[in-house]
Amino acid sequence: MDVLSDILDLLQLRGSLYFRTAFSPPWSVAVPPLGRAARFHLAVQGGCRVRVGSDAEVRLNAGDLILIPNGSAHVLEDFEANTRPEAEPAPLERVLRDSGFGGEGVLVFGGAAQEDAATKLVCGHFTFAEGVDHPLLRSLPPYLLVTAERRARNPWLDELMRLIARQMFAEAPGMTASVIRLSEALFIEVVRSCADQDVALRGILTALGDPRIGRALGLMHRRLEQDWTLESLAREVGLSRSRFAEQFQSLMRCAPMGYLTDLRLGKAKALLANTNDPVQRIARQVGYHSPAAFSRAFANRYGHSPKAVRQVEVPA
Repeated sequence: MDVLSDILDLLQLRGSLYFRTAFSPPWSVAVPPLGRAARFHLAVQGGCRVRVGSDAEVRLNAGDLILIPNGSAHVLEDFEANTRPEAEPAPLERVLRDSGFGGEGVLVFGGAAQEDAATKLVCGHFTFAEGVDHPLLRSLPPYLLVTAERRARNPWLDELMRLIARQMFAEAPGMTASVIRLSEALFIEVVRSCADQDVALRGILTALGDPRIGRALGLMHRRLEQDWTLESLAREVGLSRSRFAEQFQSLMRCAPMGYLTDLRLGKAKALLANTNDPVQRIARQVGYHSPAAFSRAFANRYGHSPKAVRQVEVPA
């Protein structure tokens, strides 16, 4: 089973807002935090500085891409902005309002006309389902950086970035739908290709490919309804109970049975929101043979009953 794909389905990764920018010095933009989201900025022409938090400062050159997970606030600015310490970054909301940007075309900001812009970016963000968590999301560092050198080592990632840039500048019919789908693949490729930039992320991806821990993850994802125990999982992958628990914890940064509980409840939340299956059936599908036990576990995790998740309209 492709566990990574199943994880991303559970998290409901979705591409969302996309736009192009034309920024000319002097410029500095403060991007506010945004809940369950990850943002990216791809430098197509020129470059800029990106400040994430109070410490991290990244130089983004033409052809580079930065992915900023966890909806973190950050600042985009021209390379000379540090020589203007008295100038405060303009809030993104004000930049959008003052420029008259309505979501289409080019966001123009700074000191020159659009055709003279020093920096052109393609910007977008991804969203994730509310209330659903996973070690993969928790493992993502403050930012992931794709440079020209890294693109050269990853032809598939390089081609995705080129396709997104071409689509954004072509403005052909269907451009938005095309970019959304390409960018969802881009998120996966950036995470995989940049795993060496963070110990926790590297552990998660190592676990997915590990012959024993990866197999255990596949069993949990594929046979969620089974009465798994620590002993039965360890036996399936040919490890002692203690050795299995130790290796799983080391790579996934959580205990095996804790992971299984999170997975079951996350799957249940998705099924409750997107199907009309009875609660009792969903409880069995995710490994709870007692509806009462399922309701208690669900309420403890999410603060409300399974029935409260039901939408007014669900797929037939």
